[in-house]
Amino acid sequence: MPKLKGNLLIGQSGGPTPVINASLAGVLSEAKKIPEIEKIYGMKNGIEGALNKEVYDLTQEPEDLVKKLLYTPASVLGSCRHKLSKDEEYEQLLDLFKANNIRYFVYIGGNDSMDTCHKISKLAQERNYDMQVVGVPKTIDNDLPITDHCPGFGSAARFVALSTIESGRDLEAMKTFDDVAIFEIMGRHAGWLTAASVLGKRCDEDAPHLVYLPERNFDEVQFLADVKAVYDKLGYVYVALSEGVRDKDGEFIGAKDAATDAFGHKAISLSDGPGAYLAKLIKEKLGIKTRVNRPGTIQRAMAALASKTDVDEAFRAGQAAVEYFSQGITDVMVTLDRIPGAEYKIEIGKAPLEKVANVENFIPDHFINEAGNFVTKEFFDYCLPLIGDPIPDYARLVGMSIKLK
Repeated sequence: MPKLKGNLLIGQSGGPTPVINASLAGVLSEAKKIPEIEKIYGMKNGIEGALNKEVYDLTQEPEDLVKKLLYTPASVLGSCRHKLSKDEEYEQLLDLFKANNIRYFVYIGGNDSMDTCHKISKLAQERNYDMQVVGVPKTIDNDLPITDHCPGFGSAARFVALSTIESGRDLEAMKTFDDVAIFEIMGRHAGWLTAASVLGKRCDEDAPHLVYLPERNFDEVQFLADVKAVYDKLGYVYVALSEGVRDKDGEFIGAKDAATDAFGHKAISLSDGPGAYLAKLIKEKLGIKTRVNRPGTIQRAMAALASKTDVDEAFRAGQAAVEYFSQGITDVMVTLDRIPGAEYKIEIGKAPLEKVANVENFIPDHFINEAGNFVTKEFFDYCLPLIGDPIPDYARLVGMSIKLK
């Protein structure tokens, strides 16, 4: 494809991540080097902004914006969860692209956003409108296929790992008062973020003691037995629990009557959810008091705890999108490909949008222990390089407690 002369339109979609703005920074820094790109527009609130013809002109933004974006939380352009489901909406977008000479389109988002990119690209091709489309992956859930991991996951994983080990120490200190803590973690269908709760664990006493993921059917009877076994041994239990755990019939634990959103995803509300349900179950069946920690959107908002590795890779992914434009490449998603070897390294790759749109990547079996209540060493090896600086090795007393005369 010959190089196109025209404007670039970029948007951010879905739940933000701590580094989604780093990908935007990467796009902006690289786009300003391409002479064929005349104007850079940012959609206000994702694809909804395009439908409403509301954009930001990013062409003249000062240079220091790029540096600030690297540590700015949430989506600076605004986001949305709008599902393009009507033919007239796609036609409306194409009319907008033609009227404003949009020749380059970048969408930073997850599974549904990659589907939007793919359909826009196909429509442009069908209508013989020359335009290049590239998706930049973004999700704390780490559930996009083909890429080794997703920008945003490493930082959210760091937050979860630190929150677990530190709140676990709180539970251990208060075990004469509190008995069980359940940390309910984001992840509707894939348990990557919940699995990351283990990354600060160095001994049996450290949290978490039990980990439950959507990739395994949840059995209430076995869960109670697991909790009792740890409680009998330690006198306290820390449970890392995915919000998306389901029973053998595929029903979400504690949210069987939950409504669905525009994308067909069940919405898990604050009033139900698995944490609250299982806390009540533990009290009723075991007589053990249980506390539930549910940080919600804090997991995806903590830019202050962002992984430097994640920031750097998110920025590189944004740059790569524009580099692919300059090479005439379209209809792809940027990927992070791990290079085999003892030292952690990645290279930037690409995958056809049709291969990633609406496809979810789940934790493989070899990352989950046989009992289905913890992870394996292979998961540690995979995930630890993604969270940046090592989790601190906190002090633990060596001697046993004694009774004075």
